[in-house]
Amino acid sequence: MPAISFFEEDITYKLKNKTAVRQWVTETIQAEGYKLKELTYIFCSDNYLLQINQQYLNHDTYTDIVTFDNSDIPNTIVGDIFISIDRIRENALKYNHSETEELHRVIIHGALHLVGYTDKKPADKKKMTLKEDFYLNRRSFIS
Repeated sequence: MPAISFFEEDITYKLKNKTAVRQWVTETIQAEGYKLKELTYIFCSDNYLLQINQQYLNHDTYTDIVTFDNSDIPNTIVGDIFISIDRIRENALKYNHSETEELHRVIIHGALHLVGYTDKKPADKKKMTLKEDFYLNRRSFIS
């Protein structure tokens, strides 16, 4: 089983270029000084992710991503990242991006959370967005 896996919950969604996305995320994690052990991306609906957000984080809001860091070893990535495809589609329209571009941004956003970046404060959010842009520009594939 690859270190990065992709699953769907309550929707049907097929990620394009899975092998290239795995390589890109792995290289990002390694560039940040972390070792990738296991990372699972779960694509789901708004309602599914809302339930996750309510149950585990006590947040009663829709979101595009929820990231769980399951590692107990420093500088090692073990995590689950839930991504709402409904939010991806809506945000792609809102920000005038392609769905693929928006999905890639959120995929790398989750990985950056696992290597220690946060986005709660404006300065942290700005730093994370710059890192997202940096790694988005390092993709060797786009479709």
